[in-house]
Amino acid sequence: MTYCVGMRLNKGLVFMSDTRTNAGVDDISQVRKMRSWHVPGERVITLMSAGNLATTQAVVALLDERTKAPEERHPSILEAPSMFQVATIVGETLRQIVKRHTDEGPEAESLFRASLIVGGQIKGAEPRLFLVYPEGNFIEAGEDNPFFQIGETKYGRPIIVRTYDPAMSFEDAVKLLCVSFDSTIRANAGVDLPIDLKIHERDNFVGVVERRFERDDPYFRRVSEAWAEALGIALAELPDFRF
Repeated sequence: MTYCVGMRLNKGLVFMSDTRTNAGVDDISQVRKMRSWHVPGERVITLMSAGNLATTQAVVALLDERTKAPEERHPSILEAPSMFQVATIVGETLRQIVKRHTDEGPEAESLFRASLIVGGQIKGAEPRLFLVYPEGNFIEAGEDNPFFQIGETKYGRPIIVRTYDPAMSFEDAVKLLCVSFDSTIRANAGVDLPIDLKIHERDNFVGVVERRFERDDPYFRRVSEAWAEALGIALAELPDFRF
């Protein structure tokens, strides 16, 4: 019941996530799956989550709590010296929360699984992006894997794989992600608007660009309609099959 994408560009980082948590006939709800921490002039960090809602909310709450009262055993992500250490703290927090709820064995453990995307920049270092697995370990985005997806990933992946360019502008990246989300929404009832967007521009620690696309958002609707029309035109222009 989730779709989130984190993307690394030459210009910085882009994050997008939906808000749907349930898609039953009579039980549809939405929850923000994106959280940011910002120290003006020093660092900016964004986290997105997919999986068990109780687990992900507990992780975010614990990380937030420790930014206000850090301990030696439980450091704050706002005091970590690098984004690698931020990812380590996030992974350990996730593992701690899952372990707390999995006393009933492997079957119970699977019920509380969650995946996270965390990225950001600390002054003096490069922007970095990580995918945190349910076990708490993680991998970093690089040239071979410049973007991460969690949740319902398969429907929106092809357009990103075919079109992504690290040199693309933020405007083009948002356009690309809107098409990816539109494709996912049309194919899977577990993903839907509103959609949250955050952009971290490289070396900009003053502010973070953020936007929510509501259900009736005119830009998202125009992109959806134009993409459907463009696909129809492209299909018509492909070589005809001959029997």
